[in-house]
Amino acid sequence: MNRREFDASFKRMAIDLSYARGSVKEVAEELGIDPGRLSKWRQKDSPLARPTEGLTDEHREIKRLQKELKEAQLERDILKKRELGN
Repeated sequence: MNRREFDASFKRMAIDLSYARGSVKEVAEELGIDPGRLSKWRQKDSPLARPTEGLTDEHREIKRLQKELKEAQLERDILKKRELGN
């Protein structure tokens, strides 16, 4: 069995997408990778916590929309990368 290797940009997109979606398992299945591998990538990455306490409703809405936009951009980038690989 050949061991698959992933470049840093793919790992970064997968990590970001898993945080945006909130589900390692869902993202891993979508990308065709092992959830344990994605979890290890996340542990090594250890992103900073982004507290939302004390924010106004408008700021919370902006953060939510930014999160949705980032998720859509990551999905687009992953699809582009898949198309180029085929």
